[in-house]
Amino acid sequence: MGGAGSAADDAVAARRGARRVASARDIARALQRMADAIAADLAGEDPVVLAVMHGGAFAAVEICRRLNFPYELDFVHVTRYARGTRGGEIEWRVRPSAQLTGRTVLVVDDVLDRGHTLRALGAELEKVGVARQLTAVLVVKRVAHARARPKVDYRGVEVDDVYLFGCGMDYRGYWRGLPALYALGSAKPRPTKKRFGSRRGRARM
Repeated sequence: MGGAGSAADDAVAARRGARRVASARDIARALQRMADAIAADLAGEDPVVLAVMHGGAFAAVEICRRLNFPYELDFVHVTRYARGTRGGEIEWRVRPSAQLTGRTVLVVDDVLDRGHTLRALGAELEKVGVARQLTAVLVVKRVAHARARPKVDYRGVEVDDVYLFGCGMDYRGYWRGLPALYALGSAKPRPTKKRFGSRRGRARM
């Protein structure tokens, strides 16, 4: 760790002042139920699981560990944060591969807030010509005008609209690997809701 005032010190202070919004057990249960629903829908379709880097890598790997059917794993890299705490313009670092043409693609991302990243990715996948596109998101934020966001087919937990880290999400590049989910600051949250299962019979955003 660096000296006083270093980025690592800042990250330690942020974790000390954070509050937990979902336990490691909550997250594990959400991932398992998402994986079960995905398996029910996609087993036999030879899908590509497409992780949205960096944050979506955590959820993608954890979901894949729970799948017992053939799939391929690929990634894209698109960001709006670039180690900051506020979203900016969409920045593409790795776009979808042309090898996705004609495939069933399951996009896996860490969090859905306003939906800008998923909307941009969906447009790119349409250009590539995927046969079928589905989306799994580990954390869905409660925001105003949620119905305007892109459709999510598989959801994990629902939380308030706060800055999060852990479970693939970072605080200035740190803490992505934490198995529980934390919010920056100390405001009292509303109870975390779990939204599991497949698209059938589930509330839409």
